[in-house]
Amino acid sequence: MAAIQGMCGRIGLVTNHGLAGTLKRYYPKGFLYLMLLFSLPAVTFNIGADIQGMGAVSNMLFPSIPVWIFCIFFTVLLLFTMIKYSFERISLILKWLCLSLLLYIIIPFLVSTDIIPILKATFVPTIHFDRNFFAILVAILGTTISPYLFFWQATMEVEANSRQTDKNISMQRQLKDMRLDVNVGMLFSNVVMFFIILTSGEVLYKSGITQIDTVDQAARALEPLTGELSYHFFAIGVIGTGLLAIPVFASSMAYILAEAFNWQLGLDKKFGEARGFYVTLSASLLIGLGLDFIGLSPIKALLYTAILYGVTAPVLIAVILHISNNTKIMGNYTNSVLSNVLGVLTLVIMTLAAIGLFFL
Repeated sequence: MAAIQGMCGRIGLVTNHGLAGTLKRYYPKGFLYLMLLFSLPAVTFNIGADIQGMGAVSNMLFPSIPVWIFCIFFTVLLLFTMIKYSFERISLILKWLCLSLLLYIIIPFLVSTDIIPILKATFVPTIHFDRNFFAILVAILGTTISPYLFFWQATMEVEANSRQTDKNISMQRQLKDMRLDVNVGMLFSNVVMFFIILTSGEVLYKSGITQIDTVDQAARALEPLTGELSYHFFAIGVIGTGLLAIPVFASSMAYILAEAFNWQLGLDKKFGEARGFYVTLSASLLIGLGLDFIGLSPIKALLYTAILYGVTAPVLIAVILHISNNTKIMGNYTNSVLSNVLGVLTLVIMTLAAIGLFFL
């Protein structure tokens, strides 16, 4: 994750364009449109699943208010925030919302855990050569090393650079700061994911709960097993995660389309200055909200979109590696040996996992 996101951030800093803009300038347009075709539906399903998840757990905390009212409330709140406030303000809000993810780390400690089997399973994984196992493997890889995050990282570096008041900061200093930001972020994201998996295994699986169809089912399953405190922690974590993730999803989609079709873009611009950008952003949220009213399971939507990310990501990773090693694009800031080793390793692992899914 750190290696791939670092490449994307470096592409944004060096070229001063997002990944979609760079693809458009140096690669056949058909490839960019193919990436749009695979990425945008998956992002929209992600938005819908997160909105429904936030509505479901909010309904558990306040049962007298229907789920659909919460779904509409969160959609309107997010739309208002992203249209009203600048990139700097939104970035600050997202950083504070990251604290909600730490709640997931607390939950396993509210129950008794046997540390030795946990450590063994962490470092000595068990692999099953069947379709269900590889579907989850591809989904885990796809939901962490996701195409939309590639576009988001590159564009955010461009946004941050455009707001930089000190224009004398060297490229080396900017790259160093970016690498630190990416490495710390990827570390914490993996720590949080580890504890979410640990909670599922220790609390739900050990209690015989192996079929979860909705987000609120997962939260309700925790209550009798770990107590009301963890139940509320999980619910608040779901809401915080949704508020954190949805702006990233929607903005990524808006940035991709804006760069692809040469629209004015940026969260710092007013609605009238970047109409296409904000219409795309708004449409992604409203379509995602609409998916909540057709009875689609948010768990299945998240799983299917994660698998789609996992299948399509290797192609984009190969292109990112090519861009990052192209001196015509990157000049003196091409990949280091370590970045290439980690990038190729990521490409091979994700490709083999996708092949395993299709051929088992």
